[in-house]
Amino acid sequence: MIKIDTDMNYETAKEKFLTGKINESKTFFIKHKFKLEHAYCLILEDKLNEAEKTLLKIEKQDQRAHWLLVMIGFIKGIAEKYPTYFELRNFLETDLNILIQYYKGDYVEKIIRYADYMFTINPEVYKYIGRVFLNNDLKHQGLFFLNIAKNRFYQDPELHYLLAQTYYTNKDYENCKHAIQACLSILPGYAPAIMLSKKI
Repeated sequence: MIKIDTDMNYETAKEKFLTGKINESKTFFIKHKFKLEHAYCLILEDKLNEAEKTLLKIEKQDQRAHWLLVMIGFIKGIAEKYPTYFELRNFLETDLNILIQYYKGDYVEKIIRYADYMFTINPEVYKYIGRVFLNNDLKHQGLFFLNIAKNRFYQDPELHYLLAQTYYTNKDYENCKHAIQACLSILPGYAPAIMLSKKI
């Protein structure tokens, strides 16, 4: 039986959730009727239908609930709901990261199968996916998606900087220089790229 921490507040429960202590946070979310957060727990417990029922009750009031319904659809292989540009910008990276943290690689794989579709709504999608993999120390996968992003949406200076940063970390200085040049040719004053160029 999970003991409820009587001193726990929302921020503590959220922190516990983000650090893998799902049982403690779930108990708090249920007790205090945080339906969106409870739905996240249900998704991570593979209770997708139960999560859907919870989210449908709050979908009209909460944009993130709508996004989670889209995400569940992707996981199930049924794209009935459409994500918005801002949902992809604000939530995709965060939620892929949560899934990776909870070892839900199968869910991540199913969601990124819809990358081409999401790209038609937000052209930065491949960059977001690449950054998630890089942040989780999956460099090969990260570079793979960043290079797709480069081929699909070349005029993004941040993308070239991410590539440059990754190449620099890998001590691939030649490719790092090319990525910095590409970044600065699009946005000459991009400060992080200028600073990185001084390190080479």
